[in-house]
Amino acid sequence: MRHRDQTGAIRIHRTGGVDVLQWESIEVGPPEVDQVLIRQTAIGLNFIDTYLRSGLYPTDLPTILGFEGAGVVEAIGEEVETIAVGDRVAYATGPIGAYSQYRIFPATHLVKIPDAVSDQVAACVMLKGMTVEYLLNRTYAVQSGDIILFHAISGGVGNIACQWAKHLGAKVIGTVGSPEKAELARANGCDYVVEYRHESFLDLVMEVTNGEGVPVVYDAVGQSTFENSLNSLRIRGLFVSFGQASGSIPKVDLRCFSPRNLYFTRPSLFGYCSNPTDLANSAGQLFDLIQRGVIQGVEPKQSFALADAADAHTTLESRQTRGSTILIP
Repeated sequence: MRHRDQTGAIRIHRTGGVDVLQWESIEVGPPEVDQVLIRQTAIGLNFIDTYLRSGLYPTDLPTILGFEGAGVVEAIGEEVETIAVGDRVAYATGPIGAYSQYRIFPATHLVKIPDAVSDQVAACVMLKGMTVEYLLNRTYAVQSGDIILFHAISGGVGNIACQWAKHLGAKVIGTVGSPEKAELARANGCDYVVEYRHESFLDLVMEVTNGEGVPVVYDAVGQSTFENSLNSLRIRGLFVSFGQASGSIPKVDLRCFSPRNLYFTRPSLFGYCSNPTDLANSAGQLFDLIQRGVIQGVEPKQSFALADAADAHTTLESRQTRGSTILIP
């Protein structure tokens, strides 16, 4: 059985700014009976990585960041039956530790990459794409004819969500932060685009829905969009908070949900894909839509060397990225 003694990785020993991201040599032993050894070819960059690095989300230290990656299996444990040496695989549901050249990983958390999908696409589309799958299919089951509000519609998640929602027959109201991102959103089929720094998305929602409001708001922005997102919902509407790029949602008096009987949820990919069956189904739907051309433009728009992860985090946090970003080991 092949294994490596050492590999390069980005590890943090304390939380804080990008200066805490340190390139180190770490030990990599052979896989246990239910694990595999992966030679990583691409690693996905996601906002959750910055939340963990900064301390916004708690994590044990020291740790290697990253939940998403792709690569080639170089060794397998004795009881692994679903994965073989040489398979191209991807993952997005943890355990944490993707910022590494090689890593040991549980076989049941892996999916095989279809031949028509590149490692680079798989590495940056799994977390975002499966997030969209559970948001649109399971958190709130979007139906043909629905009008939905989706914040940051030109970001990595929003890019996929817009195309998937259009495939389901919905009309999409999307918020963006710049004219360039507005152009990208329209190219992806977004029906109504709002530059939220200069325009009121609430006014547009009420205009488009004849004052009724939307059945669901998908929000990964957080603090700056929260109040008017609630005001955009119709009676018994659902607010879905799945991120907080602008900061944490302020403390809320739950009585504000009462007049219109609103619902609030804070879902996570890890809860929706916590077992091999759900993981395979979610990834399978995503890869199917990519191969059929329903979802396009998922190739990474930016790439950084893994050793330059600090630069990648700085670019992401300053909202200078378009679409998805990968790290190359």
